[in-house]
Amino acid sequence: MLKEFKEFAIKGNMIELAIGVIVGAAFGKVVTSIVNDVIMPPIGLLLGRVNFSDLFISLDRVSYTSLKQAQEAGAPTLNYGLFINNLLDFLIVAFVIFIAVKQLNRLRRKEESKPEPEANTKECPECLSDIPLKAVRCKYCTAILEGENELKPSN
Repeated sequence: MLKEFKEFAIKGNMIELAIGVIVGAAFGKVVTSIVNDVIMPPIGLLLGRVNFSDLFISLDRVSYTSLKQAQEAGAPTLNYGLFINNLLDFLIVAFVIFIAVKQLNRLRRKEESKPEPEANTKECPECLSDIPLKAVRCKYCTAILEGENELKPSN
């Protein structure tokens, strides 16, 4: 069982997946910082000095000056400002992933559209070795090959 786990963990796909998860987590932190520290402050300034992370509705109908104060009081809150921030995070990450997948698909289409080179060998029906197309006898098993290149008796 340990040997099987070692084979599974060392496979290339598993390591690539782990790297992808780590890079994805770091990318998520960068996007969150961009949203919270770069995008939302100017929007909040334009909307009258609003801090989106402090936008909430107190469900116990008591007025609190900040979300932190309401949370310290143990009040139930509907945090729609944090939801807006998280929604922007999601939209940015989804857009970046869309662009990356679009580019990968474009590269794959280019590879698929390349014509495959013409085969210059065929398979011997007796020994399954690759032999030249024009061969009339297999160089490995000396079988006489049937078909268009077969030797014809002379008249």
